[in-house]
Amino acid sequence: MRRGSALLAVALLAACTSEPKPVPPVASPVTAQAGDHTLTVTVGDKERTFLLHVPASYDPGRAAPAVVALHHRPGSGTAMRELTGLDAKADAEGFLVAYPEGVGGQFNAFGCCGAQDDVGFVKAVAGRLVESWHADPQRIFLAGVSNGGDLSFRTAVEAPGVFAAIGVVSGGFAGGRTEAADYRPSSPVSVVTLIGADDPQATTFRTGVDTWRGRLACSKPAEARSEAPPTTPAGVHLTTTRCLDGSDVDAYVIDGGAHAWFGAPAGELKDTAAKIKATDVLWSFFAAHPRRR
Repeated sequence: MRRGSALLAVALLAACTSEPKPVPPVASPVTAQAGDHTLTVTVGDKERTFLLHVPASYDPGRAAPAVVALHHRPGSGTAMRELTGLDAKADAEGFLVAYPEGVGGQFNAFGCCGAQDDVGFVKAVAGRLVESWHADPQRIFLAGVSNGGDLSFRTAVEAPGVFAAIGVVSGGFAGGRTEAADYRPSSPVSVVTLIGADDPQATTFRTGVDTWRGRLACSKPAEARSEAPPTTPAGVHLTTTRCLDGSDVDAYVIDGGAHAWFGAPAGELKDTAAKIKATDVLWSFFAAHPRRR
């Protein structure tokens, strides 16, 4: 055999007998089942994380309501879980609850904070709940406190048709893009908001509710009587309106209330003195306001 042919034969034999390159492992899909999960979604070229609590009563063959809950600044999904007690409410009422993680502990809402696409992130979380966890697309709700509450209002406008209702605690519709006269949701989304009368931003938040109601041609606010359902304790003032598009806007103002998640027993924004529990109010409102088809 010629020397060149021999060298070629040796090279071919080496190629055939060399160790194969390792194949990167493929992550197993998360099974849709009860429990606590840490999940990711991709928004643009960014991978974002959210926590998901699925109650023990979960049946993947039956569509369930879902709540996406947005934390304060600086905060985290874990902090929001502790503050709100939404896991326990989900266990009692049979809904899913997701806790998105902000970038650097914050969300890009109205003029604050960051430049990341948090509206796209919240939409992606809702989409994952529908596609992979069998959430009912007519009963997807958004809750937020402080900076997360601001993002809830922004998402209601910029992600039409995704959320049936939003619940905002110690947050508001103010600043930045909200100043444009045509900045409003193009499809119905009902709103419930809770504001502490002693919150330093109370006037801003109340003005924001008035602006929202005006943009949607809502009826003149009527204060609910304390004995009328939903019952409101002394020191808690509820005004209700029905808007031209069929959505409702309920606004609670709590005498003596600060910048807090009312009724929370733990967490940075706890308020154990409040005579009303934000978690109960939000879920009651959500349960009564599935998305209008």
